[in-house]
Amino acid sequence: MIGSERSDSWRRAFQVELRAEAIGLAFRGWPVLPGTYPAGAQWAGRQDFEATGPVPVHDDWQARVGTRSEQVATWWAGQPYSLLLATGAGYDAIEVDVELGRRAAGVLRSVGLPVPIIATPDSKWLFLTTSDRALDAELAESGVVLRGAGEWITLPPSPASHGVVHWRVKPEVCGWQIPASRVVQDALLDALGLPTYDRLATQLVTAD
Repeated sequence: MIGSERSDSWRRAFQVELRAEAIGLAFRGWPVLPGTYPAGAQWAGRQDFEATGPVPVHDDWQARVGTRSEQVATWWAGQPYSLLLATGAGYDAIEVDVELGRRAAGVLRSVGLPVPIIATPDSKWLFLTTSDRALDAELAESGVVLRGAGEWITLPPSPASHGVVHWRVKPEVCGWQIPASRVVQDALLDALGLPTYDRLATQLVTAD
């Protein structure tokens, strides 16, 4: 009984935190969506328990991209849904392993250009960028992945099967500025010792 009460308390706390984060991001124009959440060895939130996750709760999730913050608030009213970001709708994410992520982050810091970075419990880093460029072929060959149109990523503070998704660099640190994709791709190319496009382009956009 005590274990059940602690579990319920944990979920309620996460629900409040996730709901507040979802509302704040939606207010800034981020295309957020509710996703399934871990419940033991399964993922809950859809009509049936899912074996894997997180995935969008709604089948018509692409039609819901851009929903206003008032409606977003209702999605998290009852369950501790994961917080998802639809990519390809103004925002993309470039996914790398931890080692390359650290090197690229160091390159960006060296030119005074921190960017929002997400870390996952399965040792992946995701650099948020604008949706404005395909992935460089050499980066793709190096195992870098672009999350773009028709996809989604998990945002902090969503729980995972083993841990919690968290920010390595919060958007607030960057003044809520999201870099052009080329900026991050240049940093990754530099970190890999490959030729860059613009010696780190510095154009940023502000997500107001």
